[in-house]
Amino acid sequence: MSSFPTTPEATPGAASATPDATRRTVLITGTSSGIGLAAAIAAARAGWRTIATLRDIGRAGALREAAAEAGVDIDIRQLDVIDERSVAAAVDGVIADHGRLDAVVNNAGAGHVGTLELETVADVREVMEVNFFGVLNVSKAALPHLRATGGRLITVTSVGGVVGQPFNEAYCAAKFAVEGYMESLAPVAGAVGVSVSVVEPGAVATEFVNNIGLDVEGRIAAAGPYADAMRRYVDRTVGQFLDGAQTPAGAAEAVMEALTEERPAFRIQTSRWARDFTGTKLADGDGSAVLGMTTGWVS
Repeated sequence: MSSFPTTPEATPGAASATPDATRRTVLITGTSSGIGLAAAIAAARAGWRTIATLRDIGRAGALREAAAEAGVDIDIRQLDVIDERSVAAAVDGVIADHGRLDAVVNNAGAGHVGTLELETVADVREVMEVNFFGVLNVSKAALPHLRATGGRLITVTSVGGVVGQPFNEAYCAAKFAVEGYMESLAPVAGAVGVSVSVVEPGAVATEFVNNIGLDVEGRIAAAGPYADAMRRYVDRTVGQFLDGAQTPAGAAEAVMEALTEERPAFRIQTSRWARDFTGTKLADGDGSAVLGMTTGWVS
């Protein structure tokens, strides 16, 4: 049973003269495609006033089309998670226009493939900026308003936030950092009435991989002593995405669980595969099971 009652779906494009100060409001980042887009549609269908944000508002076409097809009204706004002024403006705008904020879904992120010897430390910092500090920027701006409503702070991480993976060192480090931060924050936020959860997808059939902008063959050719290992890793990972990737809508169901369950779990995997995969690590006291598994991916 949900502790957050919903209201009837809105008509696309409709707006009331006076904001409904009682309607539950959720802000979701990174909604141009994939899990963020699917979660925005699912939340709006469930009756939430949905604030869907994107770094580049020009990429909102797919979201608008999906909202029209679903017959729901979505409030689309610009928000760049690494720009504190952009974050503050977006959150303040939601409060000014709608009077409340009941939940935040930190979904925005960026993929990255590389390894330490072949990239700069600045490259790693950039990955951390988007995937870790961007989450903190949004969460910090939202927390006072979530305290006021007894709200929810939900962050889409990854199975890569539990299991370190070859050639994903920087990405996994950022997701590990998010998981550690949120696990540490959860009891503190809970003491002031805010629920904290992380959602851990595995392979999801989204634009996320394409958005990395990776020239696979060029990267392998430049990998020097790591070329053979990178080739094996890429072949294994591409095969996983082609053969076993979950749909964005399927992954968004876990986001909705965190959003609507009366007492959501802290850690929610989006599929049985994700549960089994992360379970390897969570039951691995000395680390040998994880390293045995991932070493097999590259040798």
